[in-house]
Amino acid sequence: MRLVPALLLSLLLVSSCQKSDNKVIGVVPKGANHIFWLTVKAGAEKAAAEAGYTVEWNAPALEIDAKRQQDIVESMVNRKLAGIALAPVDKKALVNVVERAAAAGIPTVIYDSDVDTARRLSYIATDNKEGGRMAARRMGELLGGKGKVGVIGFMPGSASTMEREDGFTEELKSKFPEIQMVGMQFGMADRAKAMAVTENMMTAHPDLGGVFADNESSLAGAVQALKSRRNRNVKLVGFDASDALIADLKDGWIDSLVLQDPYRMGYGSVQAITRRLKGETPAARVDLPATLATRDDLAAGRVAKQLLPGFVPVSGAH
Repeated sequence: MRLVPALLLSLLLVSSCQKSDNKVIGVVPKGANHIFWLTVKAGAEKAAAEAGYTVEWNAPALEIDAKRQQDIVESMVNRKLAGIALAPVDKKALVNVVERAAAAGIPTVIYDSDVDTARRLSYIATDNKEGGRMAARRMGELLGGKGKVGVIGFMPGSASTMEREDGFTEELKSKFPEIQMVGMQFGMADRAKAMAVTENMMTAHPDLGGVFADNESSLAGAVQALKSRRNRNVKLVGFDASDALIADLKDGWIDSLVLQDPYRMGYGSVQAITRRLKGETPAARVDLPATLATRDDLAAGRVAKQLLPGFVPVSGAH
């Protein structure tokens, strides 16, 4: 007879754990260290709290570690979390776990960077191609439509940065045919590597006119390369921001930044999941606009929302 209460207690504990897990939404960024991802987290936690859920935040130590991301999402699927919001490191490597989550009935939102499967609830991201075009138009203006330009990218296989690179190169070719693209190198989420490849590019092309760095770590490395050579002649246009990069924008080492809205990205991703859990149908895709910011924009306070993000509702449910 003593086994019966013990068995009931065991069943109650299991039921309690499952109930707890079912009020948890997993949010998986590419990495955890950059201010961009921490701002995504703030937005995600705000949306979760409003709907009575909590966020389980888990990220690879390195932003290029697709295998670690796979393991994190696998664990969330196995524990049957209420939903998963994922920023895939690689658009192909994460396909299997996204499809497994969908097969398990777990609403999965892809944010920031796309994945090569349609089996997702929604995709919420910056219009990265247009962001790349913005950077190209600024670069063309700075160089007067002539000169040599290089790109310091993130890594091959990252959908968001590939779109930025495509937008940049296509716009330069279309609008500024006399600007020569001299190469594309990858920082691989390593500031030291981004610095080294930028220095190599300047060595190979002493008359280099401009550099486009399409993510925070690549931009941080590129600006250090310019500083190490005291080179203020190369015009640097980049994607994303941090306190250090904003200081470099003020000091003129960086000409301009393409800014995203990571708070809205995190908020909208979790909001889409909670709406689905209530039986609603969120938008299949939400494109968030990018904003080009110069030192003058900063001084005039025109980009305060992007640099000091607050809550902005994300529309799109129907």
